[in-house]
Amino acid sequence: MLKKVCKLARVAGSAIMDIYSSQENFIKISYKLNNTPITNADYISNNIITTGLTSFFPNIPILSEEQKHHLKNYKSWNIYWLIDPLDGTKEFLKKNGEFTVNISLIQKGIPILGVLYAPFFDILYFSFNKKAWKETSKGCERIYVAQSDVPLLITSRSHIDDQLEYYLSTLKNYKIKKLGSSLKFGYIAEGTAQIYPRFGSTYIWDTAAGHAIVIASGGKMQALNGRKLDYLLSSQSSLINPGFFATS
Repeated sequence: MLKKVCKLARVAGSAIMDIYSSQENFIKISYKLNNTPITNADYISNNIITTGLTSFFPNIPILSEEQKHHLKNYKSWNIYWLIDPLDGTKEFLKKNGEFTVNISLIQKGIPILGVLYAPFFDILYFSFNKKAWKETSKGCERIYVAQSDVPLLITSRSHIDDQLEYYLSTLKNYKIKKLGSSLKFGYIAEGTAQIYPRFGSTYIWDTAAGHAIVIASGGKMQALNGRKLDYLLSSQSSLINPGFFATS
């Protein structure tokens, strides 16, 4: 299962890079109701992933960012695929390379498999059975979180708010790096960074794959109130996450 999902992420990432590397007028941009951008790369990646998952695993339903969402229709799902075919569309449009393909498998509200692929950097993070790996052109290796006396804190490149500014004011010794998309989860999982605080809203497809990888590498992922993030659709009133911390 894991190999098939990783391959799908790579194929989708390759299609995204074809558009990313093309002339500017080949990138088609529109805007959702919440005023966030969506491109033809989002749609093409979504089609590759959903078609592949349906072919490989026809009995497992799919919830993707790029579809119409009717929460009441998902209430009976105990297992499902949760995907963000292009996480970091703003970074994609800025041409800074910080975007990912996110695929996760949710069972009874828990992300049990996670795949994050950053096609610009050709970095693949993936997890299953409580183990996490990172694959690059240099090879594949198990990854683990790491502690530091001066922790590296990573924040969103596109989302800064007053709560984050206040949180930073309470800290003393730390370093900080801004980074786009779900790459932040990969940095936590591989031990490069120690804290990813998120006070603003995210959707469940933004976090599930990274959540799985952080937990499998020995890290923690919890809401600001200390509770675990829950992906059980029968208990959800919306598809929006609370604020959270991903930590080593």
